[in-house]
Amino acid sequence: MAVRQADVVLVGGGVMSATLGMMLRQLDPSLDIVMVERLDHVAHESTDGWNNAGTGHAGYCELNYTPETDDGDVEIERALKINAQFEVSLQFWSYLVEQGILPEPSSFINRTPHQSFVWGEKDVAFLKRRYERLSGHHLFQEMEYTESPDDLEEWMPLVVRHRDPMQRVAATRIKHGSDVDFGSLTRSMVKWLETQPNFELMLSSPVHYIDQRDNGRWKLRVKNQKTGELTKLEAGFVFLGAGGGALPLLQKSGIDEARGYGGFPVSGQWLVCQKPDIVKEHHSKVYGKAPIGAPPMSVPHLDTRIINGEPALLFGPFAGFTTRFLKQGSIFDLIGSVRATNLRPMLSVSKSNMDLTRYLIGEVFQSHADRVNSLRNFFPDAREDDWKLQMAGQRVQIIKQTEEGGGKLEFGTEIVAAKDGTLAALLGASPGASTAANAMINVLERCFPEKIKSEQWQSRMKELVPSYGQSLVDNEELLNQVRERTLKTLKLG
Repeated sequence: MAVRQADVVLVGGGVMSATLGMMLRQLDPSLDIVMVERLDHVAHESTDGWNNAGTGHAGYCELNYTPETDDGDVEIERALKINAQFEVSLQFWSYLVEQGILPEPSSFINRTPHQSFVWGEKDVAFLKRRYERLSGHHLFQEMEYTESPDDLEEWMPLVVRHRDPMQRVAATRIKHGSDVDFGSLTRSMVKWLETQPNFELMLSSPVHYIDQRDNGRWKLRVKNQKTGELTKLEAGFVFLGAGGGALPLLQKSGIDEARGYGGFPVSGQWLVCQKPDIVKEHHSKVYGKAPIGAPPMSVPHLDTRIINGEPALLFGPFAGFTTRFLKQGSIFDLIGSVRATNLRPMLSVSKSNMDLTRYLIGEVFQSHADRVNSLRNFFPDAREDDWKLQMAGQRVQIIKQTEEGGGKLEFGTEIVAAKDGTLAALLGASPGASTAANAMINVLERCFPEKIKSEQWQSRMKELVPSYGQSLVDNEELLNQVRERTLKTLKLG
């Protein structure tokens, strides 16, 4: 059997692989790139519009990015970091739109104000302090705060209509927030890549084998699920961007850097309303505070969504426990990921996160009436008949070994790369797709260290992302320059 030689193999047809493939094509058009996807189409696991929140995560409304300290203050460092990372994505997408590589922006991103909404004295005090801390920084200088009934009626009519007038409530708003259809975005990127020389997309082709040769190159075996054809691939660099499937493949690779990592799978569900008379009355993403014990991905929010061009309202997500690492995965995924090197961290996490376990069990056993009752915290007039349950995607939260040998549950994303730079994997969930461009730049810097330092790649990177190599957190003038461009190009202003 002949071996298909390539420079780069991208495993997974989601937003991460598509972003990295697009960047590499822009940096060096001569690279021979192969993308392999286990399903018969791209962007239909975590990247699909129905399988994620579709929020352009910028820290504007997500209260879990700004935890409250013991003394009542609010930490904003993570929100600043995530906001700056999202600005990198906006710059990259703007470049692709300007070059005609991506279609009309409204096909994948739409202006949707980002709002936080809380009730009760304690949470109102928290939100006000959060606003004071964030709005003092240039990244968040356009944030508004209100407790005014008139303002709230304008900002979020469904949320405040028929609410108890004696209940103290408050909200913040950033008008240029966004709703992103990452599925449409990814499919557009892959469609363009398919028109380019030296790019091949292999669908229905899961990876069954991965190993590194003595010469440093990686060999992979993929099997076409429809034809049964077995293909051998060999590449100098492999990226595992397979969502929940990345951890098992990383373990199969055998690199030392994979030791100690485990995964905690969490499923999700949405309540969905597509009735035009209700949908038209809400145009924002309204985030609240997560219940005690809930994972950050379960922060409740009532969202305007445009998926495949169709508007809808989504509320949730409602989390649940599953042993699958992918929506279309196996019930044996979790047990199959257990190794001698990660057994202790995984047992340690299961022991120390009983509140999370209890929360997930409670979520699983909720009835439709229970879920709609939760919705009424955000939409008091919600009727059960107007909403249906829709399955969301799977997320595998990172379990990471501590220095003491135990385990810690991580709720962000993490790049794991081989020391020789020939293989990298992306693990974790939120903020995920929103920061894909920044994450893939991280991969380039770690895995192509010499090329990224070259004058050619440096020059191209600054065309793709004008703020590259500079801090948007520290440089207000630069932030204003890039934001003016991206809001105009992507029609978010």
